[in-house]
Amino acid sequence: MTNSKLDFGAILKQMATELTERIADYEADEILMIGIRTGGLWVASKLHKLMKLDSPLGELNISFYRDDFSTLGLHPEVQPSQLPVDITDKHILLVDDVLYTGRTIRAAMNEIFDYGRPASVSLAVLIDRNERELPISADVIGKSITLKPGEHAKLSGPEPLALDITKTG
Repeated sequence: MTNSKLDFGAILKQMATELTERIADYEADEILMIGIRTGGLWVASKLHKLMKLDSPLGELNISFYRDDFSTLGLHPEVQPSQLPVDITDKHILLVDDVLYTGRTIRAAMNEIFDYGRPASVSLAVLIDRNERELPISADVIGKSITLKPGEHAKLSGPEPLALDITKTG
């Protein structure tokens, strides 16, 4: 089932406005947006364009940083992360598609800190499921949703973006 009720264009514009306000006091060269592969990178790419950021867009692949890596195994198409600049003292705008347990964000932050020590990290997510296993929250949320037990949300895209809700089991 695809959730066609969501106006991703309007949601992304609102997120871009909130993020722009959040970084208003920073110099352009102090800001770096990073998208978490795959869905988070799609969202980050759209936000990066809407915000007209000068710095290149960074890309994280957190596959090796996941705490369930030993049970999932190596995905055959693992791509390396690409951070185009030194992140030390940068204000990082970390972007993901769906915030659920918080484990993906924890893994992303572990990887970010392996690259250097940023001045700050702000988290923006397109969808917040409002369920956590770790104490992680987003600074900018596009849309909060509540799913029924056994339902799973996955962003498909990149064109067009759509939220697919499926039943597990």
